[in-house]
Amino acid sequence: MNIKRLFQSFVNAWRGIVFTFRHEQNFRVQLLFSVIVVIGMFLFHLRSYERIVVLLLIILVIVLELVNTTIEKFLDLMKPRLHTHVEVIKDVMAAAVLIASVGALIIGCIIFIPHIIVELSVFS
Repeated sequence: MNIKRLFQSFVNAWRGIVFTFRHEQNFRVQLLFSVIVVIGMFLFHLRSYERIVVLLLIILVIVLELVNTTIEKFLDLMKPRLHTHVEVIKDVMAAAVLIASVGALIIGCIIFIPHIIVELSVFS
């Protein structure tokens, strides 16, 4: 195992995250909501399995956005030659991220709403 190469892999991965953060508004929005949701996990004392589900959903959406950005940047290199196909592929990738995000929102609501109701009933 080469420690230097391993360290360089982490540096490269971090650069990819930073690039996506700087250039993709949706990624920044998703990270903001992720931070809010993680804070909510602790404020509402979610059960362990609920925390696992929430964290997996966050990871899914963020990873899909990174994959989407990767494919978009790669396809931008080919755009002049394959313009109609490039547009379709970008739309399909955006749809994948959207479906994952909406699914995460729905599952998040299913998990969080009972906890929110309990907290509100304590104050009334």
